[in-house]
Amino acid sequence: MSKMKAVQVSKPGGNFEIVERPIPEPGWAQVRIKVEACGICHSDVLVKDGLWPGLQYPRVPGHEIAGRIDAVGSDVTQWKPGQRVGVGWHGGHCFVCDPCRRGDFVLCKVERITAIHFDGGYAEYIVVPAEAVAAMPDELPADHAAPLMCAGITVFNAMRNAGARAGDLVAVQGIGGLGHLGIQYARQMGFRTVAVGRGGDKDALARKLGAHEYINSGAVEPAAALQKLGGARVILATAPDSKSMSALVDGLAPGGKLLVVGATMEPLNITPLQLIMARRGIQGWPSGTAKDSEETLLFSALSGVRPMIERYPLEKVAEGYEQMISGKARFRVVLTMGG
Repeated sequence: MSKMKAVQVSKPGGNFEIVERPIPEPGWAQVRIKVEACGICHSDVLVKDGLWPGLQYPRVPGHEIAGRIDAVGSDVTQWKPGQRVGVGWHGGHCFVCDPCRRGDFVLCKVERITAIHFDGGYAEYIVVPAEAVAAMPDELPADHAAPLMCAGITVFNAMRNAGARAGDLVAVQGIGGLGHLGIQYARQMGFRTVAVGRGGDKDALARKLGAHEYINSGAVEPAAALQKLGGARVILATAPDSKSMSALVDGLAPGGKLLVVGATMEPLNITPLQLIMARRGIQGWPSGTAKDSEETLLFSALSGVRPMIERYPLEKVAEGYEQMISGKARFRVVLTMGG
């Protein structure tokens, strides 16, 4: 085969177009992956609606990719055809800027982002820099592994670097695409896990995912409820609602941390005294490098953490995207290639 199916967006705000393209060839330090599954992430709106400055079109979206290496370019020694791999948001780094010299590749000053700086995974094949590739364990099916390359790594990597220890109380705000994974990871990391959501109907699901306690923010003041439980060492804020995040700060224990991964442009409403008097902190966290993705996949395989997914064939990308953007998905939408 010399041609592949791909889904592209030709202009900001344009429709998804299913097209035939030549199968790309990997160049120096690149690998080609035969895509088996690609998650539809809310961040794909950056490509769909042209919200990233300087984005070049046409562009193939998708940065939650799972598949197998199909070919390697020159000077690639760590990857071989046939290996099961994934690719996430972090699509490469320069190796020479100050953050890279410190080994903090995800903060590279010229970081490359999958589907922003090169075509993404809404396609049967993709070519990516070798350093963006993560090994994928055999225990994880591709359609379950794909969402872990963005949603999974974001919450797993954030929590494992937040300073909480086994037995600490960790709250997860939101029971959606990020939150339903955050609850599972928190439980499997040994934290006393509290889910915070709106509505009593989410109680059973939260406990099924692993929460020891559920707080219905529509019925009680969530910060006060957390304080009754002793206060949270970490609150993982996954729902992109600044008002809801701000209302949780007083639920932190002394020295606790509000860990923000739900992306929104609205400002938080927090007073300095809320932070100073109890030595609380607020921290954001991006996803992570390919090595972080690899460790996310390994932990998920070992612990049984899995995303709840809805599958769509590549040809029904518009339906899958609408299911995601409308908020109706429970909880991650995944495109599958070849049926």
